[in-house]
Amino acid sequence: MAGFLLPPLALYGVFVLSPYAQAFYVALTDWQGFSARRQFVGLANFGRLLHDDLFWTGLKHNLVMLVVLPVVTLGLGLSFASLLNLGRIRGARFYKVVYFFPQVLSIAIIAVLWQFVYTPRSGLLNRLLGTDHAWLGDPRTALPAVMAVMVWSSVGFYVVLFSAAMQAIPRDIYEAAALDGSSGFTTFFRITLPLLSDTVRVGFVYLAIAALDGFAIVQIMTNGPGGPDNATEVVGLTLYRRAFTDGDFGYATAMGVVLLFLTLTLAVVAQRVAGSRR
Repeated sequence: MAGFLLPPLALYGVFVLSPYAQAFYVALTDWQGFSARRQFVGLANFGRLLHDDLFWTGLKHNLVMLVVLPVVTLGLGLSFASLLNLGRIRGARFYKVVYFFPQVLSIAIIAVLWQFVYTPRSGLLNRLLGTDHAWLGDPRTALPAVMAVMVWSSVGFYVVLFSAAMQAIPRDIYEAAALDGSSGFTTFFRITLPLLSDTVRVGFVYLAIAALDGFAIVQIMTNGPGGPDNATEVVGLTLYRRAFTDGDFGYATAMGVVLLFLTLTLAVVAQRVAGSRR
C-alpha cells in the first residue's frame, strides 16, 4: 500500500515542497535573478523590510482589503443566496447564473472592462451619476474603486457556494421554526448562519488569500501602477517591482516569504477560532 503513495508523494515533494525550500534559500541571498552568482546574506533582506516604506504602504492596503473584502463579499453572498433559496423568488436559477457570470471572465478582462466603467467623462459610472470624477486618479477613491471590482468579481461564486450549502439544510428545520413563529431575520441568524459556519470559514480563508494578493487587478487597472501617489500599492506589486524592475530577486523573495507566513497564520487563526466555537 505504501508503494502506491510513493509516486504522488515524490511529485508533491518535487513540484510543491521543493519550490518553497528554494524560495526560503533565495530569500537569504542577494541573488539578482539573471546570474549564477548569489551570496548568502542571512536575514539582511528581512531587515530591509523593516525600513521599506513602500512595503509597509502596500501591506497597509492589503490589510484594509483583508477587512473589507471578506466582510462585504461574504455579506452580499449570504444575503443574495438567502433571497434566492429562502425567499421563493421566481427565476432563482437564472439569477444564480447572472451572479456567477463574472467567474467566467479572466481577471484581465474584468480589470479592463472596469477601467472603461471608471473612465472620466465618458465612463459608465460617471454617466449614471452625472459626474466627471477620476475614480482611479483620485487617491481618496482609487483603492475603494479597486476593492469594489474585487467584490463584484467574487460575490457570484459565493452566492452559488452558499446556495448549495443552504439546499443541504433539511427543510424540516425551517418548517419547525415557522411553526414556532420565528421571523425570517431570526431564522437566518439562529439557524441558517450557524449551519453554514464551516462554509463561511472556508470562504473567509479564500478571500483573505485574495486580499493579501491583489496584484493582478492593481497592476492592470491603476496608474503607475499602484498610483496615484501609491494609493493602491499592494505587497504583490512591490514584490514584482523589486524583482523585475530593480533586479533584486533575493529581496523580493523575502517579501514573498513574509506573505506566505501571513497567509498561513491567518488560515490557522481562522481554523482555531472556528474550532473554539464548536
